[in-house]
Amino acid sequence: MIKLAIYGKGGIGKSTVTSNLSAAFAMRGKKVIQIGCDPKADSTGNLLAGKPLMPVMNYLREHDEDPTSLEEITARGFGNVLCIETGGPTPGLGCAGRGIISTFNLLDDLRLLEREKPDVVLFDVLGDVVCGGFAAPIREGYAEKVLIVTSGEKMALYAAGNINSAVLNFEDRGYASVEGIILNRRNVESEREKVETFARERGLRIVVDIPRDRAFQTAEDQGRTIVELDPDGAIALKFFDLADRLLAEEAGGMTSGTDTPHGFGKLEDCGCPM
Repeated sequence: MIKLAIYGKGGIGKSTVTSNLSAAFAMRGKKVIQIGCDPKADSTGNLLAGKPLMPVMNYLREHDEDPTSLEEITARGFGNVLCIETGGPTPGLGCAGRGIISTFNLLDDLRLLEREKPDVVLFDVLGDVVCGGFAAPIREGYAEKVLIVTSGEKMALYAAGNINSAVLNFEDRGYASVEGIILNRRNVESEREKVETFARERGLRIVVDIPRDRAFQTAEDQGRTIVELDPDGAIALKFFDLADRLLAEEAGGMTSGTDTPHGFGKLEDCGCPM
């Protein structure tokens, strides 16, 4: 099982990247789960024809009891990808990190992995603040690999550096490792060179270079991914190539971390102040 967390600064395109990668895996015949770990709950829209999915945290606020089935908090999207959104607290109240942990523990209670037996689990995670809750996907066997989405913009690279540092803090525990950098271009000056320098200084590699293209907006306006809209196009082929390489590494036993096929394992509270 591939368990991959995709991190990045808010607005950098990590949800677009994650959804297209999910679609690519699905079109390769793989059973995929995508979990959006962002209070905006906008990770899975392009897999669901633009239809919003009720986040888990919203469900918990609106009902007196926890859901008793996965169907109450999930939806099937393009390629039969199982979509889940954690959501977040009421604005101004509570901690979004705690929301992620609460969602993950609930998914464990509902035996998500045991029931679905996925080939791929993708976590789409906000990376502006990597506190205990937002670091949850790289802890306790949730994700085994991390991809960091960045452009050549200063703040995007700053966030990418923080994410990489957060992963390194768990390195001695055998948790997730950074697989590489996804360059999602914004057409800033000397962009490739800036990101290459950033990656080289941290011993990382650029795994895919995605051009800035209006096709992304065209696909998003239709509530679709580029992989679905134009599967033979040059951009879609980049996502298929990345999916194929990750599958080849998995088949070759080149993953890291501890496999937990029957569940994520309980997480403690993030310890964030209210």
